[in-house]
Amino acid sequence: MLQQLKINNYALIDNLEISFGSGLNILTGETGAGKSIILGALSLILGQRAESRYFFNQQKKCIIEGTFQIGQFHIKAFFEDNDLDYAAETVLRREISADGKSRAFVNDTPVNLNTLKQLGEKLIDIHSQHATQEINDATFQLLVIDSVSKHPDLLNEYHATYRAYKTSTTKLKTLQEESDRAKSELDYHQFQYDELEKASLTADEQEKLEQELYALNNAGDIKRNLAGAYYLMDQGETSALLQLREAAHQLSALEKFNPFIEELNQRLKSAVIELKDIASEIEILEQSTIMNEGRTVIINDRLTIIYNLQKKHRVSSNAELLQIQDDLSEKIQQVLSGDEEIEALQQHINTQKDTLQKRAKQLSDNRAKTIPVIEKQVQQTLAEMGMGNATLKIENTISASADFDQNGIDHIRFLFSANKGYALSEMSKVASGGELSRLMLSIKSLIASNTALPTIIFDEIDTGVSGEVANKVGQVMERLSQNLQVITITHLPQIASKGQSHYFIYKDDSAATTYTRIKPLNNDERVLEIAKMLSGANPGNSALQNARELLTQ
Repeated sequence: MLQQLKINNYALIDNLEISFGSGLNILTGETGAGKSIILGALSLILGQRAESRYFFNQQKKCIIEGTFQIGQFHIKAFFEDNDLDYAAETVLRREISADGKSRAFVNDTPVNLNTLKQLGEKLIDIHSQHATQEINDATFQLLVIDSVSKHPDLLNEYHATYRAYKTSTTKLKTLQEESDRAKSELDYHQFQYDELEKASLTADEQEKLEQELYALNNAGDIKRNLAGAYYLMDQGETSALLQLREAAHQLSALEKFNPFIEELNQRLKSAVIELKDIASEIEILEQSTIMNEGRTVIINDRLTIIYNLQKKHRVSSNAELLQIQDDLSEKIQQVLSGDEEIEALQQHINTQKDTLQKRAKQLSDNRAKTIPVIEKQVQQTLAEMGMGNATLKIENTISASADFDQNGIDHIRFLFSANKGYALSEMSKVASGGELSRLMLSIKSLIASNTALPTIIFDEIDTGVSGEVANKVGQVMERLSQNLQVITITHLPQIASKGQSHYFIYKDDSAATTYTRIKPLNNDERVLEIAKMLSGANPGNSALQNARELLTQ
């Protein structure tokens, strides 16, 4: 339940703190005093989006904090699933800066708005005066039946399987489209692959062939220059090796005079040996260099194949061509194996579909058993609130088992008649505002008594009722508060008198700025407030006495 609410810098509120009690909590005050502002602030810690234009002071951030007692409501799993610290006394906090940036916290752990909203839905149900119209919504009507049917595990399992089923069918459609497209391109891809495979490419082949071709095209110059180099080194009358040998001979005659000359001579002799080896290798290279026109033609033909393939595929290397060949091979294999994947997925979808049909049937059977229970209990509650001739009929159109949707095979429609002798019809067509309010209260009471919801808030749900009917509405709220916390904003003294706790909301104009304030009322203050609700700002003794009687009923 909501134990405490703190509001800082929101609308007409600079700083406000409310401690709520269990049971029925009443909020009263003049129109425009700020009752709905408090609900607006509360909605922020329940995950609603905010705008900085609602700030009391545009230079400061807005902070809303709610403390909830949740120990007995079995929602610890939610905290574990979202990696949050669980505490029986849990604090939800929302901070909104002046530039519109927002941060949310659960027990001081930062969370996103979606997580905050999901947790808020497990803690509080706010029923505003405009929400009565949702009773005409088919989704809400089905929610009513499912809430009373008490099959959350089955419903969650169905929804999870349905989401998986939709994902599978989407994937199947994508695979089929890809398969059709791939099959239409298979012949072309096979031709391209065969062409590349026939070429028998290797990654470094192009570079080697280009280098060899360059050498063949310049074989004459290479052979001539090699022969010249060999002649100068070892064949001419004044060849380099001949002169170096003579130099070594001259140094040998001087070795006895200087040890350093001996060292130099040894180095020279080593150089002669190295140059002799170089000259020999040049000779071999010169003799092996030939002008081979046949080999040139072969290399040119091979390079032409490579260049044409590269141009065709818009690449510049054999490595890229080989990658394209691998990609084409994969595409071909996907086509060949795609039918197997599609068939396997189709079998999986058929299994999911069978499961959904069975679960949908179970849901439908549960709902069929629940519908008469709802009709009876709602009509009993309506009778308590002065609508003894009202009739609620829940019509369920059941589709074929294969025509399930996200909710199963049931299509619910609430039909209503407020008076004896009138035909059943959609509620928006036959019920007045007051009748709709009482009908919604009856339904909300039924939902609350069948769920573990800690708190329900009614914002002027009593619109359109008065007199003894208002007293009956108050009794229903009072009974509802025996099982959960009820917070009610009301203008009716008959309802205000039923509360265990009563809070008065008012505007404070004593300073230069108007503020919204709230204060809990003691018994004497409650008598005065209810008397004012009965007769106006200056109640007489009769109104005060009536107020005391209402409080003792």
